[in-house]
Amino acid sequence: MIGVFPIVLRSVAVYLFVILAIRLFGKKELSQLSIVDLVFILLISNSVQNAMVGSDTTLAGGLTAAIALFLVNWILKNLTYKSKIISNTLQGQPIMLVYQGKVDYKHLEKAKITIDELEAAVREHGVKNISQVDLAVLEVDGNISVLSSNFKKRTKKRRVHKSLSFNN
Repeated sequence: MIGVFPIVLRSVAVYLFVILAIRLFGKKELSQLSIVDLVFILLISNSVQNAMVGSDTTLAGGLTAAIALFLVNWILKNLTYKSKIISNTLQGQPIMLVYQGKVDYKHLEKAKITIDELEAAVREHGVKNISQVDLAVLEVDGNISVLSSNFKKRTKKRRVHKSLSFNN
């Protein structure tokens, strides 16, 4: 039982370090993983594995580390749910990137998002041009939400069509 505590302590320390590092190096990394991001995460997990379990490569050592990680993750999820301050500290806040067709370049720079990435996100939402975007926001989960009047028009058309089909 004495060997369990160091594994738990090291695992929690590594977990908190990785969260802090991801938070400091940009939340957009979490939205959609590229090949580079995936390889990076795999290499990080491999590099810190020994730091968590030390010389204890037994099944019990690995399970102890896993249980510690699940427990700390559960605690942090509950804390972020219950505390706005902790949530903002760990996850950040949404960042407005476009408002009424105008790009906020300061926010784009703060979020480390290129104009090409923003344009791609806008196109993924079915909008041809940034000038047609009413609002684009980098969400705390790393996704970019895009609202446009074009979307509103398409939604209204669908609703009209659906309501007409109910009258038949």
